[in-house]
Amino acid sequence: MADIDIIENASDAQIAAFLEDYLQGCLGQTEGRIAISVPGGSTPFPIFAALTNTGLDWSLIDVWPGDDRIVPEDHPASNTGKIRALLEPVGASVVTLSETAQPPRFALVWLGMGADGHIASLFPNTDPQVDEPAPIKRLTPDPLPPEAPFDRITLTIPALLNSDALMFVIRGDEKRSVFDAGAAGGHDLPVARLLGAANQKVVCFT
Repeated sequence: MADIDIIENASDAQIAAFLEDYLQGCLGQTEGRIAISVPGGSTPFPIFAALTNTGLDWSLIDVWPGDDRIVPEDHPASNTGKIRALLEPVGASVVTLSETAQPPRFALVWLGMGADGHIASLFPNTDPQVDEPAPIKRLTPDPLPPEAPFDRITLTIPALLNSDALMFVIRGDEKRSVFDAGAAGGHDLPVARLLGAANQKVVCFT
């Protein structure tokens, strides 16, 4: 079971400061590059924007979307396109997910979570397994979210767990109750499966 730190009522600026400090520490411990995985959706982008104004050496950071909608990167629904537009100008290398890509060990995996307990694009109907052999899968959520009715490509639970730390940003009481129940083993939704198998540190900002 994961060791989870809950940081209540965190602002975007506080989360950005945590990320800057953590990633600076990771860069200081290696002579090479580090890789991180980040979510899409609306919540991360103000935090990304704050991070671009820090002293991070983005030229040493590979950024992997945790998932994406299978659309062209210039489509409004593309997570990768939005992440690329924000982070590549400051030097980051943003990876396009494909079923043949081989994810590295991540210094940090940052995740959001849906009210249905999904993480990345691992929705309950996809029955994600902690021993899934493929690190990346293409799948179809059911039901398809009406705001983004597209097939998805996503890191799987083992790829997400191949990391030094996990971070969540959970906004709203409904999602918080799902997260807390999952952390306590109170259901079998995707977030609970991930947390139940996690051995690394988990930080959750609310």
